[in-house]
Amino acid sequence: MFVGTWWSLMPPIVAIALALLTKEVYLSLFAGCALGALLTAEFHPWIAFDTLFNTMIDSVDFSILMFMILLGMIVMLMQESGGTRAYGEWASSHLKSKRSALVTTSLLGALIFVDDYFNCLTVGSVMRPVTDKYKVSRAKLAYIIDATAAPVCIIAPISSWAAAVNSYVPAGSSMSGFEMFVKTIPFNLYAILTLYMVFFTSIVGFDFGLMKKHEENAAKGDLFTSGGEEFQNQETKDPTEGGKYAKGKVIDLIAPMVVMIATAIAAMIWTGHLNGGQNLVEDFANCSSSEALVFAGLVTVGFLLLLYLPRRVIGFKDFMNSVPEGGKLMMPAILILVLAWTLKGMTDALGIGTFVRSAINLNSSLMNFVPLVIFCIAIFIAFSSGTSWGTFAIFVPIVVNMFAELDPTMMIISVAAVLAGAVCGDHISPISDTTIMSSSGAQSNHINHVQTQMQYAFVVIAVCAVGYLIAGFTENWWLTLLCSLVILTGVLLEIRKREMCGR
Repeated sequence: MFVGTWWSLMPPIVAIALALLTKEVYLSLFAGCALGALLTAEFHPWIAFDTLFNTMIDSVDFSILMFMILLGMIVMLMQESGGTRAYGEWASSHLKSKRSALVTTSLLGALIFVDDYFNCLTVGSVMRPVTDKYKVSRAKLAYIIDATAAPVCIIAPISSWAAAVNSYVPAGSSMSGFEMFVKTIPFNLYAILTLYMVFFTSIVGFDFGLMKKHEENAAKGDLFTSGGEEFQNQETKDPTEGGKYAKGKVIDLIAPMVVMIATAIAAMIWTGHLNGGQNLVEDFANCSSSEALVFAGLVTVGFLLLLYLPRRVIGFKDFMNSVPEGGKLMMPAILILVLAWTLKGMTDALGIGTFVRSAINLNSSLMNFVPLVIFCIAIFIAFSSGTSWGTFAIFVPIVVNMFAELDPTMMIISVAAVLAGAVCGDHISPISDTTIMSSSGAQSNHINHVQTQMQYAFVVIAVCAVGYLIAGFTENWWLTLLCSLVILTGVLLEIRKREMCGR
């Protein structure tokens, strides 16, 4: 009765509407799942419950959940060992200027691409003593943390984000989830341009808007400007400082990161080879990324066991306590993933792909504007709900079904627009978990961080709008990316010129 009809759109619509009204992503996603179950069961209560229960079981990728827990364990162990503290002390003694401190902070944020939570939890505690030494405002530190967390994760094939996006691509698509993700990278303009802007402003050394005010005050010794009273008058204790185990060295932070990244890459290549890959590109296209990430996580935990315990950097009991603590750390992301996967399963059961393909007949003259429209819608939804992953789950399957049989290149561009818009909306949302964690990691007043970051993000958003128009008309990634980078560089140089003239 409801399968393959416009009713198949109702679960994601309800989820979006509730997210906008309540700003509660868990409730919104669950309501969408429940409505999908009721429609599938034609409103029979028990059949609806049975459908919801079994769809959730069938939709959940437990390997991704395992990786999230393992990642939480690794983060906790690196903190408890004192490795992040040791790296901070090392950086303080080797960095000799404010510019070097900013560039190093940006580099560290870009290098920790496995997970955005991992990024936020590490960069702040590691680099805060260094940036304080060179009078970088806490708002600027929070911006760098936030701007190198989700943006780098969404263009890194080896990350929890990549694995999650892979799982949202409907079964039977013209290409694998991993192959699609890789092809969206050069069209993911917001992520690339945001990272470019972070390094550009750090190297050139200028700020504008409210951030300029914060930096001027920091130069006079006021790192907070306003609203940082909770941090100004007390000695803040990091989880990595002054703990029971403070014997950690820089190698205790660097070595596990290198092991995890190297093992993940090797495992992806190996699983791709086992699945029929004949060369490196085919290996990555055919790999089991979620299995590779779990394997890398297990190897890293085992490596930490051998690295920490014999040297008594951390005790055995504390090592084992990282299991539940790591799970608690990642629980918000795990809940969003489970509900998002279930919503995707319900819409698949309702035949949303069949309905979209039969109902949408895109005018060829309007198709060129679709990436820009999708980018803007994704920004609005992610900003209002505070989550990019929920936005991925709702829009990626719809976009894939819209273009799968019409224009594969436009499908890739439009999926990239979804990913870019969702990360952008999440980046500037005051209720986003990564925004909140970035403020916390930098020990910055949250409103200060949101206000300063928005002004920087709006510059990138404007350039992305032009970029997606170019992409819609040319369907050429290098031309789109080159033009976007040139435009952003010109805009930033003009802003810098005006700021210098205004002094």
